[in-house]
Amino acid sequence: MSDKPPTANSDVEKASFHNLELAAQPGVVVADKSAHGLLGIDEAAEARLRRKFDLRLLPTVIFIYLFCFIDRGNIGNAKIAGLEKDLGMSGLDYNVLLCVFYISYTVFELPLQLVTKKFGPGKTLPIFTLLFGLFSLVMGFVRNYGQAIGVRFLLGIAEGAIFPGLAFYLSRFYRKDELGFRLSCYIVCAPGAGAVGGLLASGLLKIDSIGPYRSWRCIFIVEGLITMAIGLVAWFVLPDRPDTCKWLSADERALAEARIKAENPGQTSTVDKLRKKAVLQGIFAPSTLVAAFIFLFNNITVQGVGFFLPTIVRTIYPGESTIVLQLRTVPPYVVGAFTTLLTGYLSFKTKKRALYMLLSAPFMVIGYSMYLGSMDPHVRYTAAFMVAIGAFSFGALCTAWAAANVTSDTARASAIGTVVMFGNCGGLIATWTFLPKDSPRYVPGNSFNLAGSVVMFVCAGGLWLWQVRENRAKENGRDDHYLVGKTEDEIQLLGTKNPHFRYSV
Repeated sequence: MSDKPPTANSDVEKASFHNLELAAQPGVVVADKSAHGLLGIDEAAEARLRRKFDLRLLPTVIFIYLFCFIDRGNIGNAKIAGLEKDLGMSGLDYNVLLCVFYISYTVFELPLQLVTKKFGPGKTLPIFTLLFGLFSLVMGFVRNYGQAIGVRFLLGIAEGAIFPGLAFYLSRFYRKDELGFRLSCYIVCAPGAGAVGGLLASGLLKIDSIGPYRSWRCIFIVEGLITMAIGLVAWFVLPDRPDTCKWLSADERALAEARIKAENPGQTSTVDKLRKKAVLQGIFAPSTLVAAFIFLFNNITVQGVGFFLPTIVRTIYPGESTIVLQLRTVPPYVVGAFTTLLTGYLSFKTKKRALYMLLSAPFMVIGYSMYLGSMDPHVRYTAAFMVAIGAFSFGALCTAWAAANVTSDTARASAIGTVVMFGNCGGLIATWTFLPKDSPRYVPGNSFNLAGSVVMFVCAGGLWLWQVRENRAKENGRDDHYLVGKTEDEIQLLGTKNPHFRYSV
């Protein structure tokens, strides 16, 4: 093999990258659609590398997102523990308080994702974790409704960097078909946070007070302190990318870099410069936009569950104590967490995402139909389980689907940021879907979520069919002309137009 690294215009079919260290170097393009095989990667070595990432990275990522969701959703637990009364809230004040969080969360999400891309997720994610823990802590000290509005706005800014930032962070370490399951391992914290948050809230309410701070204030203070501790730990344990992992050998770092590059046709490095064209490619890719639209409707359901399940449970069991009501919110979340992990694992093994969206959406349809069709407590409580089974898995699947269907590190960052931003527009809508005047049946909110579940099913099936058609056209040579006369830099910016690129369904 020549000492000169193969370029984008070299005959990669004849280039044998058995030297992984060479393949991982900046400036070397692994451009062929079958390049992963050309690298001669040992599957056992790759499995060992995945296990190292799983053991070293996932625990910290999981704890960050668990408390991100707890610190966001604990307001639902505080609501039924006296927050509204103590802050003098009435009417739609609670909905406005929820809405303010999502305004800042949504507006700052994509810009903060680009900040994360520029400075590196290993540095920014711990800082933002520390900040949202601090704002959660401060929520325990607010004395009036205006202060609560201000703190929730700041909490939204800090948390806006977390979900897309963590997904982007893991995409630097895991291949496309590996990413979905790893995302589900932390996204499972959405339903998991409901369970853990409910248990923590019920336990803290039994304590009754910490010094002069009673009732719901204890929830914010304790959970905020835990989050800040997690942020400090994350600063020391999260490497920015595989090349900076001191706990990997030189061969393992080369393997980690080369296998990611091999999946992205035309790319000369796993971490590229932040360029406007790549950002726009990630945002406006058809797969990104459809996945974002699906996640918007899904998040209306997921965030609605987080904010209003305790209230809905109270309408089902009006005679129960506050602590018992908190505990009754836990089982649906546990079931949702299990199905999130199951679909993520099956997606990893079968290398499919759309299939599990199509299987999940009908459970949501059934659940909201049950809410609308009956006032029987047992039927409505069962409906909560059906919604949880269907809804919580979409976060990992939508994000992984968008990340898998772009090529560069920059495009991946902006694609993930776009999907999550749309999802949190759904969270903003969710704050107005269950209004006090509609209690206890909540017909408008349940009807809207029923319709949204059908839309999600149709969009997932449509995108799947479109991607299959596009891959068939690429196989037939439709995009081959894009490589003619192009420089290496121009080929890097082709994105999905590269004839070697294939959509991942």
